[in-house]
Amino acid sequence: MTTPVLTLDGLTVRIPTAAGTVHAATDVDLTLTTGQVHALVGESGCGKSVVGAAICGLLPTAATVHGGITLHHPGSVDVHLDRAGARTWRKIRGRRIAWIPQSAATYLTPVRSVGDQLAETCRHLRSTHTPAALLTRVGLEPAVAGLYPHELSGGMAQRAAIAFALAGDPQVIVADEPTSNLDPDLTEHTLQLLRAAADAGAAVLLISHDLDTLPDHTDRIAVMYASRLVETGPTAAVFADPWHPCTRDLLAALPSGGLHPIPGMPPTLTDLPNECVYHRRRPAPGFSGGPTYIAQHGDRSVRRLIGAVS
Repeated sequence: MTTPVLTLDGLTVRIPTAAGTVHAATDVDLTLTTGQVHALVGESGCGKSVVGAAICGLLPTAATVHGGITLHHPGSVDVHLDRAGARTWRKIRGRRIAWIPQSAATYLTPVRSVGDQLAETCRHLRSTHTPAALLTRVGLEPAVAGLYPHELSGGMAQRAAIAFALAGDPQVIVADEPTSNLDPDLTEHTLQLLRAAADAGAAVLLISHDLDTLPDHTDRIAVMYASRLVETGPTAAVFADPWHPCTRDLLAALPSGGLHPIPGMPPTLTDLPNECVYHRRRPAPGFSGGPTYIAQHGDRSVRRLIGAVS
């Protein structure tokens, strides 16, 4: 049985810039459950990574957050991460929520060995795991502990990042484009590691634009466009029968879908109107072009125009 471990309730993130206010995430509802890999997908710049950063407490200091981010734990009080201060985050980050970055090698200290940094992480988190055991768990030889970040290949660095994330046995793992720039074999291995983490009881959020790999490795999928979720559901069901025009177009753009590009360009997120704007790319009667809401149908949901016939 899966158990809800983290809930986003109307998450809205705004980031002020010199060019205007970036609508980085708007009214995002999402529930992550134990034992499952949840995919968050969409075109580059749609706000996926901002959702991950909000979950991990890594938003820019100028960002404003509305809505709820709640971390659940059976038998203890819920933690409202949207209101958490630095002291709370020190207790949570790495222990209950871990982050796997894109381009992992750039996040390691270049003048210290991988093993030295991993050992420090284990000490800080009071981990029961040894660096050698963690490296072995992600498919790296224990000798990798003696290497420096610049001596790692892209695949080795990504696996090392997963080892760091697993050190604290977190409830939630957020993986931000972890297969970017990896070859197919390393992509497969990385996704298998995330699957294994979920099978061991974690809730995994996989942020990705590589849709072709998702049916075999994820349980649920959420599709994002211009800061808003437009569709959610079991991955197999959404791939077999996409409901929102954006989802249909994303799947049609894949090699398996015929390589039909989506017309136009993704919008910038600066000063967006308070509505879904997918109709600017393609006419979307009933789905975009005015105020919308999320219609829930069993274990699936889709964004529709208010007043549209379901």
